Formats: sequence, C-alpha cells, structure tokens
Amino acid sequence: MIMDITLPNFNGIEATRQIKAEQSDIKVVVLSMHARRDYVQQALEVGASGYLIKDCALEDLSAALAAVSKGRMYLSPILGSADELGVSKNVANAAQLTRRELQVVQLVAEGNSTKEMAAILAISEKTVETHRKQIMDKLDIHTVAGLTKYCVREGLTFL
Repeated sequence: MIMDITLPNFNGIEATRQIKAEQSDIKVVVLSMHARRDYVQQALEVGASGYLIKDCALEDLSAALAAVSKGRMYLSPILGSADELGVSKNVANAAQLTRRELQVVQLVAEGNSTKEMAAILAISEKTVETHRKQIMDKLDIHTVAGLTKYCVREGLTFL
C-alpha cells in the first residue's frame, strides 16, 4: 500500500498504525512531501516498511516496492540511512513481523518454553523454532535473552 502522510480529514501515520494493527502482513510505503526526520521515524515506528519523498525518481518508487515486497526496508536516498535518521534497525525491522511472529514474540517475552508455545499455538515445536529464528533474523538479534530484552524494552510484554 502506498500512503501519504497528509490526507484530507486524517493522518497517514495514524492510518498506517491502524492498518498494521488490523493486518500486519500489509506492507506500507509512505510517499510524502515531508522529509522531516520525525515524520520518517514515526512512520517506521508504526509499521511503515518504506518512506519516499514525493519528488523521488520513478526508479526509487520501483526500488522501494521491490525491497518492501522482499521484506526489506527502503528509504529515499535523500533521507539517508536508518542509522543516520536515528531509527534503530530493530524498530524498523519489527514492522516486518507477521501476525504469527508477533504471537511468538509475545510468548517468548512471557517466558514460555518452546514446548509451551507449540501447545498454545497448536503448532509443532519445530515450527515455533522456525518462527523464532525468522524473528531474530529480522530484528538482528542473536540470542533468546536478547529477544526477551527487546520485547521488554519495546513494551511487547505485560510482565
């Protein structure tokens, strides 16, 4: 989905947040006239997978759509990198988690074992392990303890 920030009677950042809350698998690319750092950060934090400035080249839009369709983040080259914008790779990549991966993250954060998660989700332990590996890859986290710390820091747990 391509989203503008300035919409008649609505805010594109809030629209993105609502869309991602209801259907986390939808990829949102923001196409906006606003190049301000705070807009970019907010859009990524609510789940946008990309952010382009409206005067970008057609090739940039094509590149953004291709990157986002492959599960990667894309920012207009004029904006700089996520690091330069002060957007953590983890925050940007969290937007790429599927609904099932978010369920697994929640269960990890609550301290459930792989066996317990499999029973709760009615899937195999191997599938839980696969989801956890994919989550950790997307968030660039290398240990389960690191994943748990991330969940607590990002408020993904009720502990």
